[in-house]
Amino acid sequence: MRSKRTPEPPFGPVLSWFAENRPVAESELRFRSPYQLLVAVMLSAQCTDKRVNQTTPALYEAYPDIEALAAATPEEVFQYIKSVSYPNSKAAHLVAMARKVKDDFGGEIPSDIDSLMTLPGVGRKTANVVTSVLWDEPVIAVDTHVFRVAHRLGLSDGKTPYAVELDLEAEIPEDIRPKAHHWLILHGRYTCTARAPKCEECGLKPWCRHAQSR
Repeated sequence: MRSKRTPEPPFGPVLSWFAENRPVAESELRFRSPYQLLVAVMLSAQCTDKRVNQTTPALYEAYPDIEALAAATPEEVFQYIKSVSYPNSKAAHLVAMARKVKDDFGGEIPSDIDSLMTLPGVGRKTANVVTSVLWDEPVIAVDTHVFRVAHRLGLSDGKTPYAVELDLEAEIPEDIRPKAHHWLILHGRYTCTARAPKCEECGLKPWCRHAQSR
C-alpha cells in the first residue's frame, strides 16, 4: 500500500530534470562479471564506492570466481577487505554466499530477486541493485541516499525503505527505473547530501521540500 502524502509529488518535473541534466547515470562500482558486481555491492553496505573500488582488485585477483571464493575461509577473505566497514561479518557473508551459489545454483549468480535474497548477506536492496544493473530489471533499490532524496523531494513519505520503493515504482515508468535508481543515488551522494546539502546549486530546488523549508 502506498504511503499517504500531500500534495501530489512532483515526479514529472523531477524525472524530466534528471533526463535533461543527468543523461548518463550508472553504477560507480567497478566490476566485470555478475560475480564481481555481487561481491562489490555486498561490500558497499555502509561503505563508500570509492573504498570498495580500492579494495576489490586484490580480492578479485585472489578469488577470481565463485569456486575460488567458496574454497576460502572468512579469515583469509578478511585480510583483503579489512579496510571496509564491518569486515568480519562481510567476510563471513561473502564465503557463505559463494558456497551457496556453488552448491545451490551451479556456480551461477541467480538472476531473480527472490533467489538472490536466499544468499547469506544479500538483502532486498542488494538484490535490487544487482538485478537492475545486470539485467535492467524495473526495480528501485532504496539505500540511504535514495531514501533521503525521495523524502526531501516529496516523492515519498514512506517510513521504511520498502515503502519508499513501492512509492517510487508506482510512479516511475519501468523503462527508466534502472537509470532513475542511479539518478537518485548520485544526486544524494554528491548534491543532496545528508549533513550539508548543496541546495543553492541544485536544479531540483523548486520542487524540494527541504530547500523550501530552509
